[in-house]
Amino acid sequence: MNNKTVLETANAAISRGDHETFLTFCTDSVQWIFVGDRVLSGKEEVRRYLSETYKIPPKFDVDLMIAERDYVTAVGKISLSENDKWTEYDYCDVWKFENGLMAELKAFVVEK
Repeated sequence: MNNKTVLETANAAISRGDHETFLTFCTDSVQWIFVGDRVLSGKEEVRRYLSETYKIPPKFDVDLMIAERDYVTAVGKISLSENDKWTEYDYCDVWKFENGLMAELKAFVVEK
């Protein structure tokens, strides 16, 4: 499976609310960097974030995905539900892969 397909498959798991399957596509030392916000280090921190933030699965609308070497960049919109209210964000995610697994995310996210 190429890196782009890995990301698409992992995101499909998130859309179904299947956090554990998503995490199988991540390295144990995965790091998520939300630029200007926070950094999550390791699967446990990511698992906790997913369980808190994605109680209701998010809605993705990917406009563009670019794969080059060990990186996949995804640009689009994500909608998150909190307290029965959906909020839409524009995002640009830059994923770094190691040995076919997602190792690092640098996420630029802006509320619409």
